[in-house]
Amino acid sequence: LEFIGKNQIRPFFYLDDDYPKRFSQCNDAPILFYFKGNASLNSEKVISIVGTRNATGYGRQMCDELLQKLSEKGHMPLVVSGLAYGIDIQAHKSALKYGLPTVGVVGHGLDRLYPSAHQKIANDMLGNGGLLTDFPSQTKIEAANFIRRNRLIAGLSDATIVIESGEKGGALITADIASSYNRDVLAFPGRSSDPYSKGCNRLIKRNIAAMIESVSDLEYQLGWDASQGSARPVQQLLFPELTSDEKKISDLLQEHGKTNIDSLVNYSGMPVQQLSSILINLEFKGLINVFPGKMYKLK
Repeated sequence: LEFIGKNQIRPFFYLDDDYPKRFSQCNDAPILFYFKGNASLNSEKVISIVGTRNATGYGRQMCDELLQKLSEKGHMPLVVSGLAYGIDIQAHKSALKYGLPTVGVVGHGLDRLYPSAHQKIANDMLGNGGLLTDFPSQTKIEAANFIRRNRLIAGLSDATIVIESGEKGGALITADIASSYNRDVLAFPGRSSDPYSKGCNRLIKRNIAAMIESVSDLEYQLGWDASQGSARPVQQLLFPELTSDEKKISDLLQEHGKTNIDSLVNYSGMPVQQLSSILINLEFKGLINVFPGKMYKLK
């Protein structure tokens, strides 16, 4: 308590009014975590960017261009990553460069920083973003901690974007966790011969991630207005002719976000044949987007 008070660190408890709403939707949400900085953890738009520690020039360029375009179009999302080498630190640097708030989620207490080479960037982030962890001070730095922290990166965000990844690595773990939370996952494709594109290509091939090549793909996936830089209002309000069953499914999609058909069957209590017919009608009326793996989301 003395340490967090002296260093202006804010503890967040699960029952706090301003506890991040996105964390609240996760079944393994942290009961307590610590935050230092000035970012709103309940920002309207939050994305996480993850990838290999061995980022290539291509990966760094894709990361920088994506955040530049988001800033230019006025979306201004909170950018979350893990302050590691490679894609993580590029995401934080580019966010600061283009005036986007950025939060680093670390796998240790806030009494230290690993890697120490990123201390200056971390200090800069305190002025437009912050640092977050669910580990208390004096926690020993261990590899398992960084796997555990990946759930916070995924859980704090509307979408996780994988820039580059090999066939194994923390970025793929974060993507899998985000998918398990029914959050959007996107991945930049690469040549099949590139070792640090193999993970991204596999995510796309297995329908875990949508392919992203430009900011317009992110806008489409998350339902962001491409012209106004804000989330589009729920279009169902424009369709008073919805049947009671159609409105029920629309309400469920609004509540749960991107959802697969099996979950909708459980939520609605409807037979799959009836539900499929309703979803076709909602798609025909322009209310929902349909994604691979029988995933549905309100526009």
